[in-house]
Amino acid sequence: MKQLYYNGKVFTDKLPLVSAFAVEDGKFVLSGTDEAILALYAEGDEKIDLEGKFVVAGFIDSHMHVVNYGSAMECCDLMSNTSSLEALIDAMKKFIADNEIPAGQIVKGRGFNHDYFCDYDQIPTREELDKISTEHPVVIVRCCGHALAVNTYALEKFGIDGTQPQIDGGQYDVDENGKPTGVFRDAAMGMIYSQQPEVTKDDVKRMILTAQKLLNSYGVTSAHTDDLTSVAIGYEDVIAAYKELEAEGKMTIRVYEQSQVTDPEELKKFLAKGYNTGVGTDHFKIGPLKLLGDGSLGARTAYLAGEYADAPGEKGLAIFTQEQFDELIGIAHSNGMQVAIHAIGDGILDMILNSYEKAFAENPRKDHRSGIVHVQITRPDQLEKMKKLGLHAYIQSIFIDYDSHIVEARVGEKLAKSSYSFHTLRKMGVHVSNGTDCPVEMPIAMKGIQCAVTRQPISEDIPPYRPEEAMTVEEALQSYTTEGAHAAFEENVKGKIKAGYLADFVILSQNPFEVAPNKLATIVPEKTFVGGKLVYEK
Repeated sequence: MKQLYYNGKVFTDKLPLVSAFAVEDGKFVLSGTDEAILALYAEGDEKIDLEGKFVVAGFIDSHMHVVNYGSAMECCDLMSNTSSLEALIDAMKKFIADNEIPAGQIVKGRGFNHDYFCDYDQIPTREELDKISTEHPVVIVRCCGHALAVNTYALEKFGIDGTQPQIDGGQYDVDENGKPTGVFRDAAMGMIYSQQPEVTKDDVKRMILTAQKLLNSYGVTSAHTDDLTSVAIGYEDVIAAYKELEAEGKMTIRVYEQSQVTDPEELKKFLAKGYNTGVGTDHFKIGPLKLLGDGSLGARTAYLAGEYADAPGEKGLAIFTQEQFDELIGIAHSNGMQVAIHAIGDGILDMILNSYEKAFAENPRKDHRSGIVHVQITRPDQLEKMKKLGLHAYIQSIFIDYDSHIVEARVGEKLAKSSYSFHTLRKMGVHVSNGTDCPVEMPIAMKGIQCAVTRQPISEDIPPYRPEEAMTVEEALQSYTTEGAHAAFEENVKGKIKAGYLADFVILSQNPFEVAPNKLATIVPEKTFVGGKLVYEK
């Protein structure tokens, strides 16, 4: 039985729009005019009047954290309570009371950004968090996920007193007396995460179900997700959780697992078990090796070639050495595995590009589709090298919402003028896909699309940051559909409303081509379909 959708405004994968399409057995049969689609009608088929609504292929978030998103939904929401330190403290107190959390149990919050505080100008220290509770270990994670803070009770419970050595690729802050302030950055965050209770496979399944329900509500049908180290459980259990949900018929997103396996010997074992790029099904498959190169711009842990303009002497944190990058990338690439590496600072990008160049020279491969996640602080010579090496750019245009306020102050005028060069990369022929790094940002594709088009914050009318790097609406939609599919070697499988492609699509409340650019984020999904089946209705 076919479903014949007509009388719509359908973005197949490029302009012009068409008005209709047909679906059968979970795939698109045809797209085109009303007449062409309705001519396919046979007894038992269903005709659906789109009533002029706009339809686009399901959004593909090409870098996020599904399990972490589900986990974050079980924490106190600090993203909505980040206007002041006082608001954060009040929200955490209310969370403890509302959930009747017993004394001694860890209390977690996620999503604060101290740059938005009106009453405090830094990441909160243990003394500030003691105001939340002295009877619970309190852990709050910054929105970027590259810094966290704990209270005094947590430090004492976890036995952290300042005598512990600093962690390579991370840092815990100490005061003038050598005592921990409660602030932990990047790899040092493991000192806290390792102390938290292990979760079960059933917990992971619950987190996935929570996350995918929300993702579907935002029109997301596919996620390239970094999950294997998101929670305190082995990667085999994370993979098993996805496979079990698929077997139970409960998967409503398609997952491309960006596999963070950072020990060389463990990576070799991972590959020996048969876990390699492309292995899996339409609902869950292994993607690239994922590595975390540096931190974030907001936390000043992104690794710069020079020093921070607003923090002289600081360069940020490189999580791996050049030799470690060489080894890990070399192992993956020589075994036919795609690689995707988080790089925000230009200093870490230099190191990563050097390692890619070395690996590609030693084992030439025509279509590796390896790439750079974030691609934020860049120089023109680095963009040229990305093109030469055939690297993919996994961008997050939504980051412009916040970063446009701080980028020049952080890295200086010259470097700010060559950064976030998303349009330039496209013009150079680099494939550019989009995402949100959720739960760093909410997985709202239309917000990312607005920032890609306007180069401005969502809710502020300030001059655009590097307007010459703006995308058109058509390009922005492609960054969330066809380009995300290309990043997963699936450009002939999904991302388009085209015959033979998976019938993943979203019906939107308004036509993005008819809405003012600064109103694109007001467009919401009304219905989301995966494999032709309705998985969300507003």
